[in-house]
Amino acid sequence: MKSRVLNRSSKLKIYKSLVRPIVNYGCEAWTLTNRDEQYLRIFERRILRKIFGPVQNEDGFWRIRMNYELNDLIKNANIVRFVKSKRMAWLGHVMRMEGKRIPKRVLEWKPTGRRNGGRPRKRRIKDIKEDIQIMGIRGWRKLCKERVEWKKITEKAKTHSGL
Repeated sequence: MKSRVLNRSSKLKIYKSLVRPIVNYGCEAWTLTNRDEQYLRIFERRILRKIFGPVQNEDGFWRIRMNYELNDLIKNANIVRFVKSKRMAWLGHVMRMEGKRIPKRVLEWKPTGRRNGGRPRKRRIKDIKEDIQIMGIRGWRKLCKERVEWKKITEKAKTHSGL
């Protein structure tokens, strides 16, 4: 990523087509904690700083790019928003399945019995519902059924400032 032979756009294409898919393999099934989100952002910023390199101040000194400068360069499409949009896309896919399919049954399953003591673990569906609520989407269960509309929502999630 530090090579001067490749230009920035080529390096970004390599990152988005090779590195990011490897890191995000299976992200549709992840339940992200705040620490996980933080580590993903740190990873991405580290790579982006290598791609874009340092910037020179007015006084001639070189410095690394600030986080807000990196966000402007990638147009707010960071790796955490990418993961959240993929999870939303998977939710739409599962909601469109017929009721007999196993993924749909697992998603809608309500366990019986008693829970263990302590704080309950974060659940995937609750995490996705929080993201949908942050985006201000109402009637998401009906919108999931319409593939084109849900695709627009998931694309908007990739750059939504609240996620």
